Amino acid sequence: MSDMSIRKGFFTDTTLCIGCKACEVACKQWNQLPEDGLLFTGMSYDNTVRLGASTWRHVAFIERPVPIRTQDAGAFSWLFSSDVCKHCARAGCLESCPTGAIIRTEFDSVYVQPDVCNGCGYCVVNCPFGVIDRREDDGRAWKCTLCYDRLRADMQPACAKACPTESIQFGDLDELRARAEARVDKLQEAGVREAYLYGASETEQPGTGGLNAFFLLLDKPEVYNLPPDPVVPTKKVKEAWTSMAFAAAGMALAAVGSVLFSHQGSHT
Repeated sequence: MSDMSIRKGFFTDTTLCIGCKACEVACKQWNQLPEDGLLFTGMSYDNTVRLGASTWRHVAFIERPVPIRTQDAGAFSWLFSSDVCKHCARAGCLESCPTGAIIRTEFDSVYVQPDVCNGCGYCVVNCPFGVIDRREDDGRAWKCTLCYDRLRADMQPACAKACPTESIQFGDLDELRARAEARVDKLQEAGVREAYLYGASETEQPGTGGLNAFFLLLDKPEVYNLPPDPVVPTKKVKEAWTSMAFAAAGMALAAVGSVLFSHQGSHT
């Protein structure tokens, strides 16, 4: 058994993704997730649309009317990206869970204990990425577990093992970040100046404390359906209470002023 105290995570290099959806299939098969996405959505070749309670890996097909390094006016380009739970260093789902159903494992991943979840849905509204969701049949919340059972058996997650191009890379976070930075440098030296990392450090994603599943992108985060500045709602609780206190004080002063003005007017 490997050292389970080391933080684990994903580095998804979208420049290597070919949209084969092998990761989606492997995730479904290993975790015995119910089928979905069999209907024609009309959204290009994307039949699963988004992450959800029964879709823990989602490969997005992004068709852009913008050519990549070509001057052909009629050309367009494809972007493929395999999305997944970010296992945030500061997780909104975990912080808002009232039952303790959501925990942080020894691998630093965020795990939902299905036998403890009561289906309240607080985690759903507090995830800045819209990852976690409740299943219609039982109302409980579900999301990627980082294949916790496989990690405990010293195996890599099913999605990473099934990826034929190594677009999904799994390992120790520090090693993944070093590998990702080297990959960006290599791409930029080759002329792909738009390449950058999303969520690789707390500096880039201060609202979540950094992501344990980060990405190499070639366009704005919004193009990949990722928030440009994700913030865990609980991070702003202190600011919200401060604003409320100032608002209450202002209302109190206004009320006192109104009473004094009315009293003064009654004597004139």
